[in-house]
Amino acid sequence: MTLTLTTAIRDAFTPTGKLRASINLGNPILAYADDAGHAQGVSVDLAAELARLLGAEVELVVFDTAGKSVEAVAAEQADIGFFAIDPIRGADIAFTAAYVLIEGYYLVKQDSPLTTNAQVDAAQNRVVVGKGSAYDLFLTRELKQATILRAPSSPTVVATFLTENADVAAGVKQQLEADAAKAGGLRLLDQRFMLIQQAMGLPKSRNTDAANFLRHFVEQMKSSGFVAAALQRHNVKGASVADAE
Repeated sequence: MTLTLTTAIRDAFTPTGKLRASINLGNPILAYADDAGHAQGVSVDLAAELARLLGAEVELVVFDTAGKSVEAVAAEQADIGFFAIDPIRGADIAFTAAYVLIEGYYLVKQDSPLTTNAQVDAAQNRVVVGKGSAYDLFLTRELKQATILRAPSSPTVVATFLTENADVAAGVKQQLEADAAKAGGLRLLDQRFMLIQQAMGLPKSRNTDAANFLRHFVEQMKSSGFVAAALQRHNVKGASVADAE
């Protein structure tokens, strides 16, 4: 696959002269802050590689939640971002195909009567989600009876779940597992409730050629092994490279 770069495409990605990449630290599978406070991770590596291909400098615009990261791209305060695909977000953002797949799971207390996903959507249950996250958007559509409580961010879901004495915490499997190991007395339900498709995106107002260039870029990053190598380099467990489109 050959990526054909034109001046118009470069200008569409870099209206300020730099490639501004919106980075969400709320999902540590994709990005995290190192000991020096610098953003690292798969999404940071992809942003740097795209900037290299464009012949531009990358500028990281870092946020602590997915919702804020999405808003930055939708408002054109950033030129690209890394998000889970969702129809609501798709109103303002042109998505590529997924480059990484992540599983969303439910977490409950060890003595909870809940054992299956089908039992979660009941009137007596309160489900904690990260505000504005992909699984918040999904469960807001899917849960008809349970009450949704929104934690400030994805990394605070389990803490909010415990503080509120809620019935269920929902989130990325790896984050829930890590938090459960620290807290103790918690367990995951037996299967995922959703497959989270992590993609790249840019404002829909940018030209179609730029959107197609970004789609081809993602496919090349998957097929070349770049994404797989980045997952390994950052010691990411439990996420998989999405199939080629």
